Amino acid sequence: MTTVKEILKGKTGKVLTISPEDSIYRALEIMAEKNLGALVVVENEKVVGLFSEREYARNVVLKGKTSKDTAVRELMNSKVSYVGPKQTLDECLVLFTEKRTRHLPVIDEGKLVGIISIGDAVKQYVAEKEFTIQQLENFITGSM
Repeated sequence: MTTVKEILKGKTGKVLTISPEDSIYRALEIMAEKNLGALVVVENEKVVGLFSEREYARNVVLKGKTSKDTAVRELMNSKVSYVGPKQTLDECLVLFTEKRTRHLPVIDEGKLVGIISIGDAVKQYVAEKEFTIQQLENFITGSM
């Protein structure tokens, strides 16, 4: 079974983070520039939250707040589920479903080393199934 570490190998770049004191506007700028759905909120090198498009839509737009005057700390999700590099793809899929989240920070020995999105997980899952199907087709047709 594929592990989180293997999924992270296929991703490029470093994990983008934001301070809880930064404005929502700054978070949105980074997310738009890098085409991200979420940022990990880090304070003193510790993960303290996650800020995603969902928090923005539900707490800024619908409640009439302004993104330039609101700190990330006010709206971030501080109940962050996370995974380690040895956890499996299946474990990630269960967490995405049970916790109703789309992003899981990856923590190794207390340090943030990556982030897995539900899109990353589904892409890997589909690739594994396609490989299995190809192997079965080869076996059935005798073209191994």
